[in-house]
Amino acid sequence: MPTDQVCLGRKRPVPSCPNPLFLEWLTELRDSAKEKGLKTQYVYQKAINSLKKYPLPLKNGKEAKILQNFGDGICKILDERLQKHYRENGSDAPIHLAASCHRSNMASTKQMEGPQKEPSGNLSGHSKKTQKEVRKEKGTKKRREYVPQKRSGGYAVLLTLYRHTQMPGSKGFMFRNELQTEAQPLCEKSFTVPDLGSKYTAWSSVSTLIQKDLVVKTHNPARYSLTDQGLALAEKLDSEETGMAKEQVGKISEEEDSQDAPDVVDLTLEGEEEEEDEEEQEEKQSWSSKSSERPATALSVTQPRGHISESDPTGKSQTLETGRTAMGWNLPPGSYDIVLCVDFIETTGGSSGRKQELVKELQRNGVTFDIRKLNVGDFLWVAREKVTPVPGQLRPPVGKELVLDYIIERKRMDDLCGSIIDGRFREQKFRLKRCGLRKPIYLVEECGSAAAHLSLPESTLQQAIVNTQVVDGFFVKRVQDVKESAAYLTIMTRYLQKLYQNCTLFCRSRELEGDGEDESEQTANLSCSLMAFTEFNYGAIKNKCQTVREVFARQLMQISGVSGDKAAAVLEHYSTVSSLLQAYNQCSSETEKEKLLSSIKYGKLKRNLGPALSRTIYQLYCTKGPLS
Repeated sequence: MPTDQVCLGRKRPVPSCPNPLFLEWLTELRDSAKEKGLKTQYVYQKAINSLKKYPLPLKNGKEAKILQNFGDGICKILDERLQKHYRENGSDAPIHLAASCHRSNMASTKQMEGPQKEPSGNLSGHSKKTQKEVRKEKGTKKRREYVPQKRSGGYAVLLTLYRHTQMPGSKGFMFRNELQTEAQPLCEKSFTVPDLGSKYTAWSSVSTLIQKDLVVKTHNPARYSLTDQGLALAEKLDSEETGMAKEQVGKISEEEDSQDAPDVVDLTLEGEEEEEDEEEQEEKQSWSSKSSERPATALSVTQPRGHISESDPTGKSQTLETGRTAMGWNLPPGSYDIVLCVDFIETTGGSSGRKQELVKELQRNGVTFDIRKLNVGDFLWVAREKVTPVPGQLRPPVGKELVLDYIIERKRMDDLCGSIIDGRFREQKFRLKRCGLRKPIYLVEECGSAAAHLSLPESTLQQAIVNTQVVDGFFVKRVQDVKESAAYLTIMTRYLQKLYQNCTLFCRSRELEGDGEDESEQTANLSCSLMAFTEFNYGAIKNKCQTVREVFARQLMQISGVSGDKAAAVLEHYSTVSSLLQAYNQCSSETEKEKLLSSIKYGKLKRNLGPALSRTIYQLYCTKGPLS
């Protein structure tokens, strides 16, 4: 017998992995995480790769901790599975021999005991066929059509996008906030707030829909629309829901027809439950005028038996109506609280004692405040909807929040000096102007004689403060220390509470500000037309994807002497670098090119940009080679 055949025969009974049970359990965990779209699938995959390389059998999960990519969590899961395996199969059950390995070993043993009629090549061919069959079986399981679970995030997003496309005059896409608002009634989980112990929301399923080529994401701000495949699946889901709704209406009508006398069936309890459902529906949708007037005709997604409106048994009427009024919801007087929002940077890091002093002062003054991450500014105020706790739920429903038009950037003298030196000061003012809030405020803490020991002279800092107020148009409030800052925030909070106490606050979207329908309503009462906090904070992200126009503005502001107003004035005439270069090419002479931008007006005083700055910009974009 040749040597190579002997080697193959000896290697044959040895399992591919000494710990097949552990490998099987880790594979199940990886596949489960992959189906849910969790990033832990990559952690399990790394652990699987390490386990495959380890040549020795492991007695329990604790021993696996010596392997790479095995932490306490994975070892604990393996030990729990192992205990369950012992309970089901007995304490003497083998753990180093999986069923597939056992069958292959038995087959190899029979072949070795019987007459060796087939050469070793046939054995390897048989094993290859078996592996191919297993791969085919696995492949068929993975090829099944992806259908999101009912009332999940993906289910709600698909249905909402489909019903939006069926509306007359639909634009064919939806923005993120608009989509979240309309899809929320169709989903059990929140699109904005994760469950306890988890960082994922219902919105996390959108990434799965994009990976499955059901939804496409384009533009900035992001626009979401259905692909052809997603449209077919959403149409199928909608027809199934419509069919179920019609069946329920049919059953209800049959029951009504079959009632010959009132004493046949006692409907008292059911009627009381319907009234309770209607009351809950009215409380949850108090902001919608239509649902508050006729709560019985609206479809309640929280009702346990799925009561359907008589006007539209399919349930489409509510969704279409929501689509028309999703971005026009309002908070009537008395239904909200004015809350101060403090950026978490103002309470952590740096001089912790000084920063905690601000929090203590606000608490001592009885100010209602909330600490959260603000992408622009240090303090702002929101109108938070009052919500009542729902029986049986751990946390009350998430209230809607609108951002008031006041935002504060706080600066100590040392911080102001540092921000001027590294360029943050000009950038922060530019971002505050573009954040969408109409009344930005600079809160400057003088800090006594501390300015005398800074890198810049005090006169330079004072000039920067004056320019911020006079040139940039910010309101500047000067205070001496942290206590005065807390006192000013307290006074502003009480002032805004009184200012907005009798106002009905309407939600407006920056994404739809150009529409003609909203302009008349917004100009009628600007003080009560506010942005949702989620949209405001998302739009103020510093490192988000930027448009060509925004990048061009940043380039211009790097030039010495070009402020935010001057860059904005240039962008009004030439929105991109390409349009500016085309204008230069159309000029007949070098002098005309240098003076192309000199007559552009900027700022409130409408001053000219000037020939010197115009020539500098021309040289930057049109000079080949280094600038002289």
